[in-house]
Amino acid sequence: MRIISGLFKGKKILEPRDNKTRPLKDLTKESIFNIIKHSNKFEIDLINAYILDLFSGVGSFGLECLSRGVKKVVFIENYDEVLSVLKKNLSNLKSTQNYEIFTSNVYSEVTFNNLKDKFDVIFLDPPYKDKKINTLFENIKNYKILNKDGIIIIHRHKKEKDIFPTGFSVVEEKIYGISKIIILSLN
Repeated sequence: MRIISGLFKGKKILEPRDNKTRPLKDLTKESIFNIIKHSNKFEIDLINAYILDLFSGVGSFGLECLSRGVKKVVFIENYDEVLSVLKKNLSNLKSTQNYEIFTSNVYSEVTFNNLKDKFDVIFLDPPYKDKKINTLFENIKNYKILNKDGIIIIHRHKKEKDIFPTGFSVVEEKIYGISKIIILSLN
């Protein structure tokens, strides 16, 4: 895995040694950024964007955002086996410091309460079998952390059938291999 574009283009992303973490594949990541750049269904200015990367893992999505010059990325990850890899990947970007790492449970309301920023893009890459993501949507809505024109991007298994809470609309959905990308907005 590598950073695809921007300031750190071509830089290797370290991967975890275990099989519990499923890093975002380069092809899927590139497709997400193509959608962000070229969609006529929403408009995100990445240079001025604040990004929230939930279930960050090794940080593939957030690292790509940093390379493309976003304003700030907040990573939330609490799995120790992968947290050290995330920190190494970030330290390898020596000149970048516009990020923050929260080592807390993404489902905890305390985590959302501690967020100081409003975000233009919230990226969720939960384990494929995770059935609790609606808790996250409720927290996103209740804590008002998504900017008015912001989007939520979810990476799921293509066979997963999610029903999103009232107030969220699917803007776009694409399938890539065994995974799918769902982009939502808050009404």
